[in-house]
Amino acid sequence: MYYKGFYHLFYQYSPKGAVWANDIEWGHSVSTDLINWIALESAITPSKPFDIYGCWSGSATIFDGSPVIVYTGIIAKNDTDPNTIPWIQVQNIAYPKNLSDPYLREWVKPDYNPILPIRPGINGTEFRDPTTAWYNPLDKQWRLGVGSMWDYEGKVLLYKSKDFKTWVKATDPLYSVKEARMWECPDFYPVSVKGYLGLDTSVYGQDTKHVLKVSMSLDGRDRYTIGTYDTKRDRYTPDATFANNKYGLMYDYGNFYASKTFYDPVKKRRILWGWSNESDTVEEDNIKGWAGIQLIPRTVWLDPSGRQLLQWPVEELNSLRGSHISVTSTTVKQGGLQQVIGIQTARADVEVTFEVSSLDKAEPFDTKYANDAQAFCKIKGPDVKGGVGPFGLHVLATTDLQERTSVFFRVFKSYDKHVVLMCNDDTKSTLATNKLYGLTFAAYVDIDLTKSRTISLRTLLDSSVVESFGAGGKTVISSRVYTRRLLRAIMHIYLFLTMVLLISMLTNLMLGRYKNHL
Repeated sequence: MYYKGFYHLFYQYSPKGAVWANDIEWGHSVSTDLINWIALESAITPSKPFDIYGCWSGSATIFDGSPVIVYTGIIAKNDTDPNTIPWIQVQNIAYPKNLSDPYLREWVKPDYNPILPIRPGINGTEFRDPTTAWYNPLDKQWRLGVGSMWDYEGKVLLYKSKDFKTWVKATDPLYSVKEARMWECPDFYPVSVKGYLGLDTSVYGQDTKHVLKVSMSLDGRDRYTIGTYDTKRDRYTPDATFANNKYGLMYDYGNFYASKTFYDPVKKRRILWGWSNESDTVEEDNIKGWAGIQLIPRTVWLDPSGRQLLQWPVEELNSLRGSHISVTSTTVKQGGLQQVIGIQTARADVEVTFEVSSLDKAEPFDTKYANDAQAFCKIKGPDVKGGVGPFGLHVLATTDLQERTSVFFRVFKSYDKHVVLMCNDDTKSTLATNKLYGLTFAAYVDIDLTKSRTISLRTLLDSSVVESFGAGGKTVISSRVYTRRLLRAIMHIYLFLTMVLLISMLTNLMLGRYKNHL
């Protein structure tokens, strides 16, 4: 959240080790620019009967000029296996102890907690992660959503309150989907149908749509739909474009989970922040000493088509750019490979624009992969020659390319349109025997190449993190990689093309070693 000059990041923190444990609490850091952060003591820790076994996730809301946190408290656990249910969950509230402290270091948990106890009809072991609240002027009450599951039906339960102390459960959920399992970390917010400015969570009206995002425990993915919020019925309905994909689109098709947005009133934008989880084992996480990292904050807004959201790194990230290397009007020939000279680093910000001269030789699209881009990318890897593609980048690469991460596109012909596949291939990201990091992530890009004949790619590199934004943020893929062969400070970047057709790449590579490790 943003409050009186500071951005506040609260996050799930395990004080006794690198991995999740039953003493989870709220870590806390503050910043004035979303880049440089001050780590503070934890804001909320297990200390009361209503959260004695853990302070799980939640959200912050500005209520009557003061920040209010609503979070999930654990009141019972499984003593035989602490990593399994039952974890009996209730919802609690916390206020700043001293509003004159700009860092908001201390928080008070009233004794009237929990504000949302377990009631009949609620699954107490699947009841968590309250949303930021929003105000409805029709009845002058606040609304709050809580993730839940009942009989394998994923739900966002809805609650109402006038004072943030006494809450009443609505008869119907805000939205639900059968056979969806547990919906964690729900997020519900408005977006403008015109322009890219963000909206406060309580804004609604003719020129707004709403976004409902849930973190699905079923497959470990963050998915969202865009639709309409009926303020009279308190019901959310996804647009018809999501009818055949009830689970929605993904913010990010890689290592990305438990994300949350907030409204930034200073620059009038909505900022999305996600957690990039690991792909290895608990044992290896303990050896590394960490498990998961916050990715770069992203501005998020509605695409002019209305069919999806767009995402882009916050503008403050540009302040970390150092040396600038530019390669323009470059044509990479068939089977070509071009090293970007002058940069040998694992921390860079790369912007490339590819111009496709012709689509005539695009391969036929195999429709059996229409709903499984990831499987398609495993078959159509960076070394498999195609008609139009693959073309892209090898990053975190050794000179002989034995170790590399490949981010690339391929174009296919399907009936009366072209299908653009975006891939992130980590299968050669490490030479270690452990292949848990040898993953492939992929998605289709909603872009019409017959009109522009160009597609852009921005990739952020930060040692173990590769964040890629395709076509101006239409498709985003993040991955975690751990190179083993070379020091991370000596890594190369290559433009590559493995295809019959020639492609002219108009590139503006902004590669600057970051001043600080992010």
